[in-house]
Amino acid sequence: MTVLLDTHVFLWWLADSGRLSQAARNVIADPSSDVLVSAASAWEIATKFRIGKLPDCEAVAIDVAGHIAKQDFRELAVSVADAESAGRLPGPHRDPFDRMLAAQALARDLPIVSVDPVFTRFGVRRLW
Repeated sequence: MTVLLDTHVFLWWLADSGRLSQAARNVIADPSSDVLVSAASAWEIATKFRIGKLPDCEAVAIDVAGHIAKQDFRELAVSVADAESAGRLPGPHRDPFDRMLAAQALARDLPIVSVDPVFTRFGVRRLW
């Protein structure tokens, strides 16, 4: 199964956090899973570290690609089509990172691993 990780899920996975659901942990750990981390998550981590919202994530913020590779996950690039789709998504939710992840998941018919119900409101299949 191919899945896209929400940013917080990626960080919780790296930290071996108890905040991950068992279902999320199982799908990420499954060797047959193809786990994707969006470039939008790298942008979000670096931005939130810079402004002080993720003070404990310096190592990840300065080398997101390295952390993705160490987990045998794959990077998911952001395309112009993704950006257009994210900008066109309906609804009042304004978080640009969530909108991008939703647009990428919808365009590729991927479930997103996330605790956040906003993705369901965008019509994205959500695993939790």
